[in-house]
Amino acid sequence: MQRPYNFSAGPAMMPIAVLAQAAEEMLDWPDANGVRCGMGVMEMSHRGSQFITIYEQAVSDLRELLAVPADFKILFMQGGGLAENAIVPLNLSALRANAPAAADFVVTGSWSEKSALEAQKYCSAQVVASGAAEQFIRIPEVASWRLREHASYVHICSNETIHGVEFHSLPDLKALGSSTELVVDFSSQIASRTVDWSRVGLGFGGAQKNLGPAGLTLVVVREDLLGRALPICPSAFDYQKVADHHSMYNTPPTYAIYMAGLVFKWLKQQGGIAAIERANVAKAELLYRTIDASSLYFNPVHPDCRSRMNVPFFLREERLNDAFLEGAKAACLLQLKGHKSVGGMRASLYNAMPLAGVQALADFMTDFERKRA
Repeated sequence: MQRPYNFSAGPAMMPIAVLAQAAEEMLDWPDANGVRCGMGVMEMSHRGSQFITIYEQAVSDLRELLAVPADFKILFMQGGGLAENAIVPLNLSALRANAPAAADFVVTGSWSEKSALEAQKYCSAQVVASGAAEQFIRIPEVASWRLREHASYVHICSNETIHGVEFHSLPDLKALGSSTELVVDFSSQIASRTVDWSRVGLGFGGAQKNLGPAGLTLVVVREDLLGRALPICPSAFDYQKVADHHSMYNTPPTYAIYMAGLVFKWLKQQGGIAAIERANVAKAELLYRTIDASSLYFNPVHPDCRSRMNVPFFLREERLNDAFLEGAKAACLLQLKGHKSVGGMRASLYNAMPLAGVQALADFMTDFERKRA
């Protein structure tokens, strides 16, 4: 029996092979030599040799997959991307000597908007560009960003899950003559495409879209940005302390790290990030072709910044929304309802979604439209 295709924006579907391996190892984890330890991963001490092996392998595999340079620290934390909206300014807003704590924000949708609002509690947070006037259907031109000289960093969300807007390449702030650090919320984009780390000071994101289950947050930060936390920053959220203790200053989300480690191995087996990116391009192109060829469906986002990961679309006849969702569910196409703030539909095409799933959705959409012509 075909497993349903889950188009949820997160927590999202995971590779079947990963779920099967986790199920097989649930009661008794085996090491690399197949020797069983007599307990499952969620029962292990985070300081025990078995879990240290799991953790170190996960960090090594992720560094290889994402080609993370040696001068960047990989931190496994908790709190999700939303909590990082506070943790980042607590750590990085005071990078400039003899200047007030400050950060700039480019608002391209709901998540970057939330980020700017949260940062205002800890520093001078200013929106330096926004797509709000156009209902977030495009990204403001980089040349129009009004960056402040004294701001420590500029924050972007590389992919907006609700509005379906994505940076197809990261901005080069140095080319603008700016020494401001780039902070990237890559929650829904990480591991879906390559990253130019030369343009990034820090990237962060929740794992529950492309990397694993909810509960784990990934932070990738350049070493020279550590040790700058505001005095009010809680110790458990101080990047320097987290790095010094190898993500174990407090008890880490051990099982989520284990699951993410299995996903990293799966990604390597698929051919790495370059191969995954090619697959993601093919999936997104298929769905957008279906939408653009239709007289019933439409996507409002400018083609230059359409998301590969989250594809919102709308029915021109809204009265058909419920029938569409009911029919999709009957066809084993799940979690297609759009976010409550924008309505419509949304299909999330994360790494674990196979091309066959997107083809099944495209076929259903075409058939649904034909029957109502």
